[in-house]
Amino acid sequence: MLRIIGIDPGSRFTGVGIIDTQQQQVQYVHHETIKCGDGDFPVRLKTIFESVNELIKQYQPHEMAIENVFMAKNPNAALKLGQARGAAICATVVHDIQVHEYAPKAIKQAVVGKGGADKTQVQYMVQLLLNLNIKVQNDAADGLAVAICHANNRWAQQRLVANNTSNWRKF
Repeated sequence: MLRIIGIDPGSRFTGVGIIDTQQQQVQYVHHETIKCGDGDFPVRLKTIFESVNELIKQYQPHEMAIENVFMAKNPNAALKLGQARGAAICATVVHDIQVHEYAPKAIKQAVVGKGGADKTQVQYMVQLLLNLNIKVQNDAADGLAVAICHANNRWAQQRLVANNTSNWRKF
């Protein structure tokens, strides 16, 4: 069993999702939205760092997956998003947890089946894939989607390695 924490970083709201995975099976563990508020930006970064740090202590994930920065129309927003990612990554690597990064389109493709899916589609599919009877807030659903994407990616890589190794042995 492998525990994955998925992070959808944001300077006001950071979505977090935690799942357990074993081969092709994924199981829900926890989700939440870290509310950073509208205060001073360095204080918001501290909130992200401390919250992710506490979640790691509490749930002890083995790996972390996080959404890459996408180039928005507003460069200032992209810089803030990058700093929010940095706070979450730092909170993770101090625990010697490996970090994996995924593009937003790859995450949507893994969960919904198309890279241009909207937040409502991601939210719906996350609830369906994890068999959740509760409505998950958008940012938290995105965090769970990042974790599911990583679980799928890990499984696919393991299958490729197993197939390549078995084919290599035939020669």
